[in-house]
Amino acid sequence: MSARPAASAAPGIVAAALVVTAGCWIATVYGARAMAGSMHMPGGWAMSMTWMAMPGQSAAAAALMFLSMWEVMMVAMMLPSALPMVLLVRGLRAARPQESALLLAGYFIVWLAFGVVAYAFGLGVVTAAMRFEAVSRVVPPATAVALVLAGTYQCTPWKRACLAHCRRPLSFLMASWRPGAAGALALGVRHGAYCAACCWALMAMQLVIGVMNLPLMAAVADVIFVEKVWRHGEALAIVVGMVSVVVGLVLLVAPLMLPAH
Repeated sequence: MSARPAASAAPGIVAAALVVTAGCWIATVYGARAMAGSMHMPGGWAMSMTWMAMPGQSAAAAALMFLSMWEVMMVAMMLPSALPMVLLVRGLRAARPQESALLLAGYFIVWLAFGVVAYAFGLGVVTAAMRFEAVSRVVPPATAVALVLAGTYQCTPWKRACLAHCRRPLSFLMASWRPGAAGALALGVRHGAYCAACCWALMAMQLVIGVMNLPLMAAVADVIFVEKVWRHGEALAIVVGMVSVVVGLVLLVAPLMLPAH
């Protein structure tokens, strides 16, 4: 493929990505509504039904449902910010359409693995909280600590390095591209790993506040996209991190300042 056909394909790729993203957002909205509901727990927090199996549903079926919804949500949230890499590959390396698809497949395999870890952790927490009241009462302060830690990561050199890769992937692409299906898939996995390292703190904020909270989901998706494409994206990452730290500290300290009953 020459550079001219690759360039002429860009509008079609962008249009297709927009359609897929919109479709995944619609599916995510319906899925979030289907998983709506919560249970009030000791400690003053509400446990989302997202982590629990439906009546008569096996543990495997519940996990499969969560991971299916998670992957659709990841496509909705992450495809716009992954699109520049796809366009770069098509433009510079004249990749065939199937190689571009495999690059995205590798990218979203990483986010599926992230979802597996998130589900295992979330299920473990809610199971322990339902079984032991002491665990349930620790969840609110633990959530506050998680927000502080996630916000702190946003301000670290590791975050800046991973964000720099996502914002300027050209040198990575030139060094790592291998022709063929296996090369495209491997490139997608490596790029996805950098992206996960860049965005895990933002995703952790969403997980601890509300994994299927639609306004929060949209806000996190917007921050991820703007961090990667805006010229002041690195500054935005620090601002978001500082806000998360402040919110976490307030949630951690405020209960200690309330009068005892």
